[in-house]
Amino acid sequence: MTELDDKDTAEIDRAGLARRWAADLEMAKKSDKEFIEAGRKIVKRYRDQRGISDNSRKYNILWSNVQTLAPAVYAKKPQAQVQRRFKDADPVGRCASQILERALQFEIDHYSDYDSTLKNNVLDRLLPGRGVAWVRFEPAEDAEGANEESESQVTDDQSAESMGAYECSPCDYVFWEDFRHGPARTWEEVPWVGRLVYLGKDEGAKRFGEIFKDVPLAHEPIGIDEMKSDGMAADQIDRMKKAKVWEIWCKSERKVYWHAEGFQQILDVRDDPLGLEGFFPCPKPLYATLTTDTLCPVPDFKQYQDQAKEMDELTARIALLVKAVKVVGVYDASHEGIQRMMNEGVDNQLIPVSTWAMFAEKGGLKGAVDFMPIDMVLTALAGLYEAREQVKQIIYEITGLSDIIRGASVASETATAQQIKSQFASLRLKHLQGDVARFASDLLRMKAQIMCALYRPEVLVAMSSMADSKDAQYIPQAIELLQNDVLRAFRIEVATDSLVELDEAGEKAARMEFLTAAGGFIREAIQAPPEMAPLLGEMLMFGVRSFKAGQSMEASLEQFIAQSAEKAKQPKPEQPNPEMLKVQAQQQAEQGRMQLEQMKMQATAQGEQQRMQADMTIAQGKAQFDMQLEQMRIQQKADAESRRLEFERWKAELDSQTKLAIASMSTQPAIDAKANEQTEKVSGEMNGQIEQVAQSLMDNLDAKTSELSQMLAEISSVITSPRKIVRGPDGRATGVESGGVVRSIERGPDGRAVGIL
Repeated sequence: MTELDDKDTAEIDRAGLARRWAADLEMAKKSDKEFIEAGRKIVKRYRDQRGISDNSRKYNILWSNVQTLAPAVYAKKPQAQVQRRFKDADPVGRCASQILERALQFEIDHYSDYDSTLKNNVLDRLLPGRGVAWVRFEPAEDAEGANEESESQVTDDQSAESMGAYECSPCDYVFWEDFRHGPARTWEEVPWVGRLVYLGKDEGAKRFGEIFKDVPLAHEPIGIDEMKSDGMAADQIDRMKKAKVWEIWCKSERKVYWHAEGFQQILDVRDDPLGLEGFFPCPKPLYATLTTDTLCPVPDFKQYQDQAKEMDELTARIALLVKAVKVVGVYDASHEGIQRMMNEGVDNQLIPVSTWAMFAEKGGLKGAVDFMPIDMVLTALAGLYEAREQVKQIIYEITGLSDIIRGASVASETATAQQIKSQFASLRLKHLQGDVARFASDLLRMKAQIMCALYRPEVLVAMSSMADSKDAQYIPQAIELLQNDVLRAFRIEVATDSLVELDEAGEKAARMEFLTAAGGFIREAIQAPPEMAPLLGEMLMFGVRSFKAGQSMEASLEQFIAQSAEKAKQPKPEQPNPEMLKVQAQQQAEQGRMQLEQMKMQATAQGEQQRMQADMTIAQGKAQFDMQLEQMRIQQKADAESRRLEFERWKAELDSQTKLAIASMSTQPAIDAKANEQTEKVSGEMNGQIEQVAQSLMDNLDAKTSELSQMLAEISSVITSPRKIVRGPDGRATGVESGGVVRSIERGPDGRAVGIL
């Protein structure tokens, strides 16, 4: 902003505007006079500004209460929340909400002005009773006029590095004495608001030009008189002086005026520079107690100032009585030993008394010493402590600071009693917490309106980092929506989260709640018919949009639901006529029955053929076995006959040889007797061998006969046992089971059965 040009100077009456606003500001000052005086006293009481030599005693209950309430109503830096107003299926609105929310959160986290302004405003609300904040716009130094020239189409490859400096919208803290507004009973009736800005010579010349060189520097910092007396140079003192410039926003004219105190001309006049919805660059201040007849608030301390004063008096009396609680007494000066006993450190020593008879006559030590009684002092002190505690409880009841808020508890209290106290405390604080949340949300809404109207689109995209998100395709449409004031108000709302200190696991609990709800719904939806997929998808998104933790998943879920809907829309095979299906089923059943009968006939024929083949095989085997058995009998009989003839031939030869030997030895009777003995011995051995051979032949014959009998029995059992056809996976016969024995069917090259293995 620069100095008014010649055309503007000719069109306005500088002196008349200066007189007008000087009068309006003076009237507003008189209206706030009582409020400002009370606020200064309260701040001084809160700071306990007493000299070091001041020995008075006070109980600063105001400081204690404010230190307890401040973190209860503003415990942490708020989080921006921008969302679709009606939470419907609006991807462009969702993208615009995320762009604006991330841009707001970036400025909240990157700059400290928003958080510090809220803390100062909460403190002003709890002390003098009015907290004021001011929003302004700072354009990028290298981007003057870029807002008019920039296009709404934004590419994905733009970044903060490529754009250099970027815009911002700081939140300024306004000191509670430096705020004025026009006469009104409610905030909605306020015609104008103004704040006091202190500008030095260089700052004012840069802002307003040459006209500022004649503005009086009416503001001097505290302690400048001491600096003058210490010999500080005049130029250094002048550099510390500042001009008091009022920035006045008139709603009825939708113009902004800059007026310096003590200057006879208006410094500058501008049309609405921000285009805010409510025109004023400040939200409704944080007010203490208000009534509908005036906007001058009543500080909270005034509601219990009498009790606080009573506590100070009780504390002062307690301090005096504490000083009085000491051992003080008198003694007989004629007895020097008593003085030594009280003043000297005499442990385990006896002090001599020169006039013992007189000392004993006066009653000894009891008659010579008398102490001041402190029983009444202690009783009065206990009563004062009790009275101060009662006054403190009255203050807590007035302010609503219960034991739960102060972290105090009694071991004998039940859980129900503490819960009642907690509910009572939350009810008393709910209004104040809601007012602070409203104030913080109003500041964010103003920042959001400035961002949408005055920030370059590429700056918003870079601050939000939306170019890499799944909603990047909607960025151009989202920027167009943000720059349209009417559509933006219809589709998007800006607020803050709760400003009360939350549990660290709050976000995790919210995510788990979302996953539990969505997971349970998806499990139930899987079992539903495919044609219900679109309806179930809409129901799922209806629930997801109500979860703050589900916003990051919303785009992915919508994409999945869209793909499912496309699959559901694909043409499906035409369903045949039920009557045709019935006829086809009957035909298939008849064909199956005929095939089954044919298979049964084939199985019966094959079984009969296999039985005949088995009978033929058994008969052939039996004939072969009989032939082999007969051949074995003939062979064994021939072998036995051959051995018998051989034995008889051998025996005949032996008899002839024996007889020759006997004839040759007839002359020798002794030799004959010995020869007869040997002959009998050899004959006995030969007979034994013959019997062994005959027995062996008979045993072998019996074994063969038993084996043949067993084979005949097995063949007979196979022939007489019921037979069962064994079939393979293809239904063809693969064997015959009879008596627990499975015999495979042997097939020829043409696949027909030729025998049983």
